[in-house]
Amino acid sequence: MSIPARPLFVATILLGSFLLFLVQPLVARLALPQLGGAPNVWNSAMLVYQALLLGGYAYAHLLSRLAFRRQALVHLALMALALLFLPIALAEVPRPSGYEVFWVPLLLVATIGAPFFVVAAQAPLIQRWYAADPDAGDPYWLYAASNVGSFAGLLSYPLLLEPNLPLAGQSTLWAAGYGVLIACMALLAWSRWRAPDAVAETVNNAASDEPIGWRRIAFWLALSAVPSGLMLSTTTHLTTDIVAMPLLWVLPLGLYLLSFVFAFNAHSALGFTLARTAPTILLLAGAMAMVSRGADGFSVALAAVLMLFVVATALHRRLYADRPSPARLTLFYLVMSAGGALGGLFAAIIAPLVFDWVWEHPLLVLAAGALLPQNPLIPWMERLGLDARGRLFARLALVAGAVALGVWMDAALDNAQDLTVHALLIAIAALGVLALGSRWTFLAILLVLMLARGGWTTIEDSADGIRDRSYFGVYTVRDYADPPTRTLLHGTTIHGRQYLEPGRSRAPTSYYGPTSGVGLALSAAGDIYGEDADIGLIGLGTGTLACYREPGQDYSFYEIDRTVVGYSETGVFSYLKDCAPDAQIHMGDARLVLESEPAQQYDILAVDAFSSDAIPLHLLTREAMHTYGRALKPDGLMLIHISNRYVDLRPVIAAHAMENGWIGLMRDDPADPENGVSASFWIAISSDGVPMAKLLQAYPEVDWVELGRPHRPVWTDDFASILPLLAWDTILGE
Repeated sequence: MSIPARPLFVATILLGSFLLFLVQPLVARLALPQLGGAPNVWNSAMLVYQALLLGGYAYAHLLSRLAFRRQALVHLALMALALLFLPIALAEVPRPSGYEVFWVPLLLVATIGAPFFVVAAQAPLIQRWYAADPDAGDPYWLYAASNVGSFAGLLSYPLLLEPNLPLAGQSTLWAAGYGVLIACMALLAWSRWRAPDAVAETVNNAASDEPIGWRRIAFWLALSAVPSGLMLSTTTHLTTDIVAMPLLWVLPLGLYLLSFVFAFNAHSALGFTLARTAPTILLLAGAMAMVSRGADGFSVALAAVLMLFVVATALHRRLYADRPSPARLTLFYLVMSAGGALGGLFAAIIAPLVFDWVWEHPLLVLAAGALLPQNPLIPWMERLGLDARGRLFARLALVAGAVALGVWMDAALDNAQDLTVHALLIAIAALGVLALGSRWTFLAILLVLMLARGGWTTIEDSADGIRDRSYFGVYTVRDYADPPTRTLLHGTTIHGRQYLEPGRSRAPTSYYGPTSGVGLALSAAGDIYGEDADIGLIGLGTGTLACYREPGQDYSFYEIDRTVVGYSETGVFSYLKDCAPDAQIHMGDARLVLESEPAQQYDILAVDAFSSDAIPLHLLTREAMHTYGRALKPDGLMLIHISNRYVDLRPVIAAHAMENGWIGLMRDDPADPENGVSASFWIAISSDGVPMAKLLQAYPEVDWVELGRPHRPVWTDDFASILPLLAWDTILGE
């Protein structure tokens, strides 16, 4: 191989992979106004990308059977044809309510399918073209280089592109990069244009000499499916049960990509070290895989993504060790991509339909434990000279010891004895390390750790039937005895609370107490707008706000999740039935539904549609605010709920208020635990000073504060970033 050709191969595969992972968040951001902000939306997007990657790898595998010149001509022709789909624009696909699990993948395929398909094929194809030179050597290191490009593309979007370019500019820039990629592929084809038929014949003959059985293929599938599924399940588990922090999905995917860099490098000392320590890390961090009631926040999230990185590196390193000769390279990558798609299918499609909780995560952690190499760190059984029977008894003793310590740990967890829990976790993990060499003993101790560290509670919750899972998340309905109370949690965030005592069952609680911003506005609705006020409420939750309704007032709710509506329809939460049984419920994304309805419907419109602590940007953009303003009467009042642990949204709303000439004030309502009221932040906005003045006059003893300095630039569907608004002191403090 000529010296100039080698850098060209590296540059081309880096660029292709960079574009491949730059376009994924770009398209998801482009589709956000229609997709919403549920964690499973990203999982669905990842499944689509994995399926397209599989298609691209299958195409590369079939194309590699042709003579080289035909390969080059066909591929360059398809790349040129995909230019018809650029710059990237969102496709128009009708949305059926309740079938989001199928609609989201269809929308993404229609939007980016063709360009993504041809770019996905470039990694195996370039490696095959590289290996066609007898002097080139092993081409698999190029796959490590391609994942450096993937990692860079993934990080570049939230750190560089999103904060600095509008979506139109992002799409144009990606299209320009795609044009450069076509030029690079053409140069590569030209560099290999000589004697192509002889090269292709040599490669195909070599391929036929290396039989690959179904067992080996199944092994490749498992080693690629488990890390892929674990990456998605880690994202879901963290956002559901640990810390629903915006942009958290970047960490698992980024580290998953980075694992290939160290795994597909035979000389990587870090890769060797990670693979060696993977069982220990899995025991320590995998113990949290069944936790379902929150834990130590960000520190646990870091442990989870560290486990993913280490385990993925170990499994991918084992995959690399079993790689075939370069002649079977495209088949190897085809099976790898099929495994990745299978893992994504399980985590993104099957699990939400089958499980009531994120059960796919502990299952995949156990599967990872079954696939990790079982190399004892200390060959203590050999040193003791134990025979087969002695080893069996020793392993049984290890499991029995783990069970005994696990029972102790479960009791310590119930009594909030944190130091004891941590000490016992380390002790049980040490027994697991001693069990290395026996796969089933290791897995049994790992399972004991999961059950003892919160797993029994999670199983009991599922057995009690208190959880539901929809496309938009995991909901938990939990009852408490003192005082008799029922709560609704979406992931780790309380979305409503109701007293079960007859005399208090209609009392507004949680973020909707009598002195909250929305509580004050709805209580004063009759004074401001008269007895026949029209009220619109985006987000149903437990239906708490229905109990502010006065006779003659019309209440209308907008809710995207049928599971949430079911809680009110079946009486799990009785606010709606007790206080506003004739209220209308509009199903679907509130922004889209409001756009299709007549203008100037409501005197008051309350926006309370956030999912857990994630931020659906599409509900706070200029276009969204215009939709809300259109739904309000000229003297209408808008209430926006901005309570969030990780993002200060006040400057965002302040920017909208300044741009539109609106009057805006914020109500910071303190918690009142005795009455079930949580601290909340609500912003009131109006284009007319009269209703705002009447609101302040109705409750002169209540303090409202100014919105403060606005965030620039104003959020739009085309340009928005939460990165500058993240509360890093809160995030790192957890």
